[in-house]
Amino acid sequence: AAGQVGGPQPAAAGQVGGPQPAAAGQVGGPQPGSLAEQIAKARQHIKNSLEAVELVGEEKVLAAKFSSLELENKELRKVTEDLKSLVVSLSTRVGKLESGGAATTAVAPAAATEDDDDVDLFGSDDEEEDAEKARITAERLKAYHEKKSKKPTVIAKTSVLFDVKPWADDTDLDAMKAACLGIEMEGLVWGASKLVPVGYGIQKLQIMCTVEDEKVSIEELGEKMEAFEEFVQSVDVAAMNKI
Repeated sequence: AAGQVGGPQPAAAGQVGGPQPAAAGQVGGPQPGSLAEQIAKARQHIKNSLEAVELVGEEKVLAAKFSSLELENKELRKVTEDLKSLVVSLSTRVGKLESGGAATTAVAPAAATEDDDDVDLFGSDDEEEDAEKARITAERLKAYHEKKSKKPTVIAKTSVLFDVKPWADDTDLDAMKAACLGIEMEGLVWGASKLVPVGYGIQKLQIMCTVEDEKVSIEELGEKMEAFEEFVQSVDVAAMNKI
């Protein structure tokens, strides 16, 4: 037409360049190469990726579960084997006990039968022999007890060395010694004595004795010697040995 310039005419007002949209009522997906198609592909790719990630996670969970199940299975097998061994051992022991009990039961009637066969209804010399054995045993026991009762009992004794100190250097030591040795107690035996210098001209009397522990108290004996106050200042135990 007059005035037209060669080439494609510009679109009419309101029209947008590029492919025209499908007519109303047309059905179909996005046109190849269109933005909608690219968005759809991207969405599908994302969906596939998410599914793949979920599958990997599920595979890891399943693998962990399988490992746990394998471990539990091994433990159960071990427990089963132990129980099996225990049952076999118990069965063996029960079998031995049963066989032993059966043998004992079998022997017992036989022994009873033999005893019944040996019964002498009219008496025998066995009773007399048993009575003689019992009499001999009783006599031996009696002799043993008599011998044991006659065995001397060990008497515990103690050897004691006393230090008897006078009041002064002019104390009559002979009188002090005579007074101490004059003490008499059951189980007391006086021994040697001597005078030992103490210092400043004073001497002490050392006197030994042997006492029976059950009859004589060493403390009481010392108190009896200290009772001679005109001679004795103090009495100490210098040494003591068990006999």
